[in-house]
Amino acid sequence: MKPVSPCVLLFRMEAARRETRHHLDRIHRQITGRAERRAATEKAKARSHRRGGSRWTRSDEQLFQDHVERLSFERRTEIAALARKLQHQERAITTMRLMLGDDAGNAAA
Repeated sequence: MKPVSPCVLLFRMEAARRETRHHLDRIHRQITGRAERRAATEKAKARSHRRGGSRWTRSDEQLFQDHVERLSFERRTEIAALARKLQHQERAITTMRLMLGDDAGNAAA
């Protein structure tokens, strides 16, 4: 097996970090979207006699936030694992950049 260039290794590490960050962001978007749909559904059921434009009230916002908290709690282990992985990747990239010097970090970014 051929040795891998440190710059190539840094590039791969940064790509893995971007992928982890993207995965964590996707989970947050899923939670937010699902919470919004649940809040809107409950709102529609509670006010089925009204027609017209949607008006998002403070109570609707509180309902939405409750759903976000509940859904985040359900996926807390997955979120925590990805957050830890992201933290480890950040540290590894910082260490690699320090080993290579600032020029290598800027070239790979």
